[in-house]
Amino acid sequence: MYIPAHFSARPESLRNLLAAPGAANLVTVTDQGLLATLLPFAYNPVVGEHGALQAHMARNNPQWSRVPTGEALAIIQGPDDYVSPSWYASKAEHGRVVPTWNYSTAHVYGELVVHDDAGWLARHVRHLTALHEDGREEPWAVDDAPEKFIAGQLRAIVGVELVITRIEAKEKLSQNRSEADAKGVAAGLRASGREAGAAAVERARP
Repeated sequence: MYIPAHFSARPESLRNLLAAPGAANLVTVTDQGLLATLLPFAYNPVVGEHGALQAHMARNNPQWSRVPTGEALAIIQGPDDYVSPSWYASKAEHGRVVPTWNYSTAHVYGELVVHDDAGWLARHVRHLTALHEDGREEPWAVDDAPEKFIAGQLRAIVGVELVITRIEAKEKLSQNRSEADAKGVAAGLRASGREAGAAAVERARP
């Protein structure tokens, strides 16, 4: 990933990207070419030297059974937004402005481990569900469903764990613009209903 120094993600920003409940594109290179699947994941910091991304996919998905060549890659995406030049204070000053795109992303590389056992999968789906149900007035739990039904669902999936070896992370959030321009971007995004993007721009200021 091309990462200019001023767009390098700060450690706390990377931790937030990894820990926030979300999904990532898992990409593997196999003897039959590239394979990719978008998967909800949970970050487990105690696995290996750098932690692991834990997920699951349909048993019928061929990606898990085709041995990857070299590292696997998970692409995590944070807020991303179109930035209009009209939001910059500098537009009124000299007009030398163009549109751009703000985004946060992490490329997470590692060894892919397959977990084809009900115990690992049961723990994983309970944890993943709890992450996403947290904060709801009436959170749903896996055990709310009939035991035999859940057992059947678990037989239809396979666990995949990316044991992390290295991470490249980037935040392009108007850090290269003046304070006035960045404030204009945050205000423009917020007025457009893009609160996550606006808050990201504000957090990225030094």
